[in-house]
Amino acid sequence: MDDTADEDLDGEETGSQERAASGAPKSGWAVPNRFTASDIFERVLASAAEEVTADRQTLFFSGTTAGFAIVLTFVGHAVGAAMFPDEPFLSAVLYPVGFLYIILGRYQLYTENTLPPVALVLARRASLPLLARVWWVVLVGNVVGAAVGAYLLAVGDVLSPAAVQAGLAFTETGIDHGWWTVFARAVFAGWLVAGVVWLDHAAQDTIARFLQIYVIFYMIAAAELYHVITAAGDAFFYLFVAGADPLAVFAAYWLPILLGNTIGGVLLFTLVNYAQTDPMKFSDAPLLTRREMLFSWRGGPETV
Repeated sequence: MDDTADEDLDGEETGSQERAASGAPKSGWAVPNRFTASDIFERVLASAAEEVTADRQTLFFSGTTAGFAIVLTFVGHAVGAAMFPDEPFLSAVLYPVGFLYIILGRYQLYTENTLPPVALVLARRASLPLLARVWWVVLVGNVVGAAVGAYLLAVGDVLSPAAVQAGLAFTETGIDHGWWTVFARAVFAGWLVAGVVWLDHAAQDTIARFLQIYVIFYMIAAAELYHVITAAGDAFFYLFVAGADPLAVFAAYWLPILLGNTIGGVLLFTLVNYAQTDPMKFSDAPLLTRREMLFSWRGGPETV
């Protein structure tokens, strides 16, 4: 009698372990392999806390490496455009190469930083000066790396004449589109890149990360959207080869892309995802005061 009761009790305990309070299964592939929005946001905050406290040298040279690697995207896109000049769907096949190198290699890319450090600031775990420092150092590093890579392409005999002309056409076409068209396309590109960062923190293996990076950045090229660091490589190559006016190229082409990517990443993606989470539950550490948010250099692992 007692043995039967014990078996029944064991069965009830096993059943209770297999079901959550809602009645959903507590085990199985569907539950442990998927994160909630709050789970993903917490992972974003944790990685951002490490990034915002990195020293300037680390951020700069990581950004420079990323900017130099973006030349791989320029080369792939130029070769594709030369081979398939009237087929953006085909010419974009090699566009994601540089981004795969950068993101899987964990280098610093400006557009990726429109999500993690901004999320940390929104959660009042890092100050605005700390965010500005990350943005500025990484952006300068990205641009320097892109300039070096574009110069080596311009003076070296790397690309075929057809690929050179295709590479020059990237900037020429952007200028012809006009400021607001370039800006609008850059806004959507910024939203997509911030989405890559979010999905990267949701993924649990390299294959998933590879596929999502490839598909989303392929879409940017196929849809003829604009990414600010890729555009920096395009613009520098155009300046070195065609000898155009730098200020004109900056104002008409690169500046609207920079603004569009930033607005798209911060407003269209980061703020929306922040709104669906509860950052207060992530840490018992006290939130930064308004004064600390505006004037201090506080932020990092101790606040998360």
